[in-house]
Amino acid sequence: MLELNYELSGIATKDFYGVQNQNFNLLKSTFPTLKIVGRDQILLATGDEQTLDILKVKLDDLVQFISQNQGISLKDVENILKIKDANERSLVFDQHVIVKGVNGKVIKAKTSNLRKLVYETEKKDMVFAIGPAGTGKTYTSVALAVRALREKEVKRIILTRPAVEAGESLGFLPGDLKEKLDPYLQPLYDALRDMFPNEKLESYIDKKIIEVAPLAFMRGRTLDEAFVILDEAQNTTHSQMKMFLTRMGMNAKFIITGDPSQVDLPLRQKSGLKEAMRILKDVKEIGFVHLTEEDVVRHPVVRKIIVAYGAEEKRLRDE
Repeated sequence: MLELNYELSGIATKDFYGVQNQNFNLLKSTFPTLKIVGRDQILLATGDEQTLDILKVKLDDLVQFISQNQGISLKDVENILKIKDANERSLVFDQHVIVKGVNGKVIKAKTSNLRKLVYETEKKDMVFAIGPAGTGKTYTSVALAVRALREKEVKRIILTRPAVEAGESLGFLPGDLKEKLDPYLQPLYDALRDMFPNEKLESYIDKKIIEVAPLAFMRGRTLDEAFVILDEAQNTTHSQMKMFLTRMGMNAKFIITGDPSQVDLPLRQKSGLKEAMRILKDVKEIGFVHLTEEDVVRHPVVRKIIVAYGAEEKRLRDE
């Protein structure tokens, strides 16, 4: 048995160990064959030489990350411990801020797959972001749109989603058409309010610089010099998806987000998102980013809920 004596130099040890030692406990559970003991700035580890070498690389990465970012989250620790090659390392360590929001709020892509979404959007004009609820795909997409508007890469932002629930029951809701539809668009407004002060956001909406509208309002339009996000795309029909994708004009960016496992369409009606993923998979100019429960950025229990439901759905399919 060999021993590794490692000093946590240049960082605050509280950042390394985490709240209630969560970061440190995750590190230890990742290396079950090693005995790892932490004493303030000194770590002592015993075990076989090959595993100790891997541990040292991970410790170097953790210290570097904390030093660069003045801290580290449990999710960041998890991502670093999963790094397998140089490409994955660059994704984890590239912590560029997407945009700064209200009251100086810093908005970043928090996981490797969300950073892939950033990179794909920078390289390609149309990107599909596919994954379960809570993975930050919509929020990150809105942040990318806001950045593009601020940097004058586009002249407007258009956010849209299908109002599936708005079938026959829509007429029974109070108010005019906008008031009837706004509840379905609320998640998009919530993201925007994190990135613009209320007065500025209202001004942009009044001037049509930012437009939040149901998908039906896109028919017949050509969307030039716009950053367009179609949210909840799993609830589009074949004709709606084809209509939306063909609205793309010059100097435009399109992001399509959705969760194929949460289709709210009537039975026997095919999801336009699922069809588009199959039909367009070989079009090299279109990017596809697949997120998983590992990318969930909400409360940690959300990931466990997604995994549990996924296991139950698989069980039912196998019966």
